[in-house]
Amino acid sequence: MTIASLAPNLQIVNPAEPLRARALRLEYILIGYNLLEGIIAVAAGWRAASIALVGFGLDSAIEIFAAAILVWRLRQPASLEQESQKERQALGIVGITFFLLAAYILYEAGEDLLRGQPPAPSTIGIVLAVASLVVMPILGLRKRRIAFEMGSRALAADAVETMVCAYLSFALLLGLGLNAWRGWWWMDPAAALAMLPFLVREGWEATKEARKSDSC
Repeated sequence: MTIASLAPNLQIVNPAEPLRARALRLEYILIGYNLLEGIIAVAAGWRAASIALVGFGLDSAIEIFAAAILVWRLRQPASLEQESQKERQALGIVGITFFLLAAYILYEAGEDLLRGQPPAPSTIGIVLAVASLVVMPILGLRKRRIAFEMGSRALAADAVETMVCAYLSFALLLGLGLNAWRGWWWMDPAAALAMLPFLVREGWEATKEARKSDSC
């Protein structure tokens, strides 16, 4: 499931007020949760020297950024031409942030593997991963449903990002859990590296969609 698979067939329309209100409510919940999630993940990851946790926390910042753009757009409906221009700019910026995060994770995880630097077990990180594995699919599926009802390409793309976060939560839980249970320290950077294909794919899809919109 990618941005391209959801977004191209949707048309940007002026949504009804009840749908817009529901979409805004979901975005506010996502921003609040991701803010808390990001702070906890980065703090716990820094303390445990866990690149997977730190990368997970930084991904929360990307989620907040994307959600904030969507809130701004939903609160200020515009003409079709203006909406297309805003979407092109938003998708391009979000795509770049995905690539930057992927580059950071690749460098840090690779360095940890080469140095053989084991992270400390993180109970807080495990609890956070479990919570996100429950919350993110619920928010993502609800946003996706509203996106199709509204005909909003931007909300559909944002729903994909939320579902990707659910996968990242699973990868994080696997890495932290095996490190704590079996002492497999290398699973932490390996879990971080497992995030890369999804981050790069979503970055590529976002920038490709932005270029496609620009050529239209």
